[in-house]
Amino acid sequence: MALLVQKFGGTSVGDPERMRAVADHVARTVRKGNQVVVVISAMGKETDELLRLASEVSDTRPGREMDMLVTAGERKATALLCMAIADLGIEAESFTGSQAGFLTDSTHRNAKIIDVKPHRIVEALAAGRVAVVGGAQGVSPERNVTFLGRGGSDTTAVALAHALGAQSCELYTDVTGVFTSDPRVVEDARRMDRISFDELLEMTANGCPKPAMRSVEFARNYDVELHVRSAFTWEHGTIVTKEDNTMEQAIVSAVVHDADEAKVTIGGVADRPGIAARMFRALADSDINVDLIVQNTSDHGVTDISFTVPHSELEPALAICNDHAGELGASRVSGESAIARVSVVGAGMKSHPGVAATVFETLAANNINIEMIATSAIRVSCVVAESEVERAVIALHDAFGLADGPVYVD
Repeated sequence: MALLVQKFGGTSVGDPERMRAVADHVARTVRKGNQVVVVISAMGKETDELLRLASEVSDTRPGREMDMLVTAGERKATALLCMAIADLGIEAESFTGSQAGFLTDSTHRNAKIIDVKPHRIVEALAAGRVAVVGGAQGVSPERNVTFLGRGGSDTTAVALAHALGAQSCELYTDVTGVFTSDPRVVEDARRMDRISFDELLEMTANGCPKPAMRSVEFARNYDVELHVRSAFTWEHGTIVTKEDNTMEQAIVSAVVHDADEAKVTIGGVADRPGIAARMFRALADSDINVDLIVQNTSDHGVTDISFTVPHSELEPALAICNDHAGELGASRVSGESAIARVSVVGAGMKSHPGVAATVFETLAANNINIEMIATSAIRVSCVVAESEVERAVIALHDAFGLADGPVYVD
């Protein structure tokens, strides 16, 4: 008997018909002799609707009350799914995040998991019932309801799989797995059978929208096998596990992109110790999420520093930099929103020279200018004009032959 955690996103349970289809899939899994824990998101766009209502009712929107509000969608979905499962002759029991044993910190709207004590889930499974848990929620030390943030249901599922010792954590979405690139951009993008945690973590950090990056990081840290698959076709998807160094690795596994990028440049900054530290501390204290950073070579004691932030944080970042321009000795502060990032990811590239050269040659051959470059052991990222990013993705996907299957290195 296997213990499986199955997570279903909002589109998977977007209406009563879809809810019944999920219930049928859960029932089939149980009838095969498995124990099942289900983690479920709010139906369809319900969370967006709740956020819209909050903005119409209140300007202050206290964090505690926002968490009470947005987690209501998941609680509603858990009860409905249990009813649908009961119609199929299988006992099911719904649980809120706190009832499932999720203890979090006190940060409202984006809480972090401190511990999971799933005693009631274990009891439900021992009694032969399916446990259905509301995703993305928990309880703080002050016994307040907390929300884990967008994508938190994925993290809930992975954390439960670890706490329960599940054989696998199945993440059901509206796509059939993890692809070599965005199928909406690259027509011949290929679904991958397997990928490593590190590769998927790089992909989610650089534009791949699913699964949530926090959940992949949790799975990697605790070695929880993931199976990313479709809730609409039920076909086999993509298995995500730790890298097996005894096996061949694909030189390049995927090409991903992120158009939610903006660039800030601070020009004429004094090139002396502590300048960058003061500037980036001010940004961090204002919760500005800085990503790529490039500093030019010093010229006559001054230098330029450029960095990227999400679009939504461009104006606050510019305001902070302008406020500190005087003490930094900066001559100018500028921002650019029409940029995007394209990244090539693959565990095999760390032992295979020439990947970066191929990236740069391919972009040059397509007359695509590179504004910034960042690398890791398994990733090469380039910032380009937003208008050129899709062309860059297609060209790089073709250059590495990803549509035909991976090229391996020993």
